[in-house]
Amino acid sequence: MHGSNVMNAKNHAQETVSKTATINGESRLFREILHCIELQGGNRNEIAQEIQNAEDSPNNLQFKPDEGGISMEFNTLIFNVQSNVAHITLNRPNAANSINLELAQELAKALMNCDEETEIRAVLITGAGPMFCAGGDLKSFAAQGDKTPYHLKEVTTYLHIAISCLVRMEPPAIAAVHGSAAGAGMSLASACDIVLADESARFTMAYTRVGLTPDGGSTYFLSRLVGLKRALELTLTNRVLSAREALDWGIVTRVVPDKDLKSSAQALAFQLAAGPTKAFGTSKRLFQMALNESLEGQMKHESHYIAEMARTEDGREGVSAFLQKRPPKFVRQ
Repeated sequence: MHGSNVMNAKNHAQETVSKTATINGESRLFREILHCIELQGGNRNEIAQEIQNAEDSPNNLQFKPDEGGISMEFNTLIFNVQSNVAHITLNRPNAANSINLELAQELAKALMNCDEETEIRAVLITGAGPMFCAGGDLKSFAAQGDKTPYHLKEVTTYLHIAISCLVRMEPPAIAAVHGSAAGAGMSLASACDIVLADESARFTMAYTRVGLTPDGGSTYFLSRLVGLKRALELTLTNRVLSAREALDWGIVTRVVPDKDLKSSAQALAFQLAAGPTKAFGTSKRLFQMALNESLEGQMKHESHYIAEMARTEDGREGVSAFLQKRPPKFVRQ
């Protein structure tokens, strides 16, 4: 392995590995990265020591709330609203933002609120610290002992409420992925309408590596995004995709330089928040319905919904603004 490649691998490991999200004292991803470096000719022990001694440089994707805007207090999330954009930050950086029962519950509550509050017109999901989300919190699962199966049903129930809200709600949802999106973290990103990833981002299913099966709707989304064969490959081999590979496969919408992820995600969220939220939500619904409809049945839905949109205030405003050659002012009505 060339020296420059070893250095790149070390840098990526420093950026993506949470040293405190551990199983038996060491993170699975940490061990996996070191193993890959070792296979390519790097010195595992030297690199491990350098990573352990390195200072963390979290990719801060948090935003300040509007004065007097919607505010919700959570233990595992940071939730605030800025210029009609709800910013949801997974906030368990010391556990690689892995999903435990509390985070699943709070994420479901936050996203249900995004669907109900007309002030919210776009949603941006990020992760605190060096990683987007490492998936399920295996340490908390294992702590349940014989009750682990029941506990997993409870966690996935809330997680699946959150995923359903992401897909069904009117406001468009954006995931801004840095570091790694593994397991349920990859599922969460896949459920969003638009996925931005920085150059350093990595995506992996990871479930079967620990003898479990996918959740978070990943079997639904991935088979549609990449096709059945590729979805099976990702699941059976736990292949790690780079951001560029994920873009080529249709999992990611856009790849941006690491330093531009926050500004790019924020600009896109604000752009969407100024748009016709009801038309966005209905367009999402139409594409979801199309997966199981005939051509004629789908066109019938299109006729119905375009007529419905023409009855809305946003629909009337959009047409008037176009004819008057002025920017429209949409209000989610």
